Amino acid sequence: MFLSPDNLQAIWLTLKVAALTTLILLVLGTPLAWWLTRSRSWLTRPVGALVTLPLVLPPSVLGFYLLVILGPMGPIGQWMQAIGLPTLPFTFEGLVVASVFYSLPFMVQPILNAMQALGSRPLEVAATLRASPLDSFFRVVLPLCRPGLITGCIMSFAHTVGEFGVVLMVGGNIPGVTRVVSVQIYDHVEALEYADAHRLAAVMLVFAFSVLMLLQIHNARTARRARA
Repeated sequence: MFLSPDNLQAIWLTLKVAALTTLILLVLGTPLAWWLTRSRSWLTRPVGALVTLPLVLPPSVLGFYLLVILGPMGPIGQWMQAIGLPTLPFTFEGLVVASVFYSLPFMVQPILNAMQALGSRPLEVAATLRASPLDSFFRVVLPLCRPGLITGCIMSFAHTVGEFGVVLMVGGNIPGVTRVVSVQIYDHVEALEYADAHRLAAVMLVFAFSVLMLLQIHNARTARRARA
């Protein structure tokens, strides 16, 4: 068999985490990008810096602070215990929360670029047709920014699949619960199981190449439509 049951389980868990993370980021990242584009508040600068922070911050550092904040002694962990909920570290839900924070710039930045390139003219035209701000957002902004939305979804999904440091710090290494593909490969290497590591790494390599090719094709088609 090409992949063992443990490897298949890790792949399935990784895809679930990536899909759920991408969906959450799309819902949260789209209005956040719109606010960063349109707002003139001084808060846009620190918020924008926080959004892009995972791009330059070592994953282990981000994972450590998330572990502290979400843990039983952290503010969020204590609040969750006070209302009768379990803490998030070393759970599937904690894995998703950590992935959302770590992949946030990969969703927000492409959407932000698309919204900034949109300009104010389409919104002015919509206003002359008596469209409300909400109608303009859903019927004008989102359709025109669709390439940025697609790029953000692709990049967020792919980036979440490839995470290691953050997911290991927050999720640990629990089979069937938090052991994703990157952690599974690490386990194979530690156990000197290079054949299994090669097979699983090859799947990841093919996946990453396919995602980048899909993104290249999408960007090329978008550029052709823009020139037309």
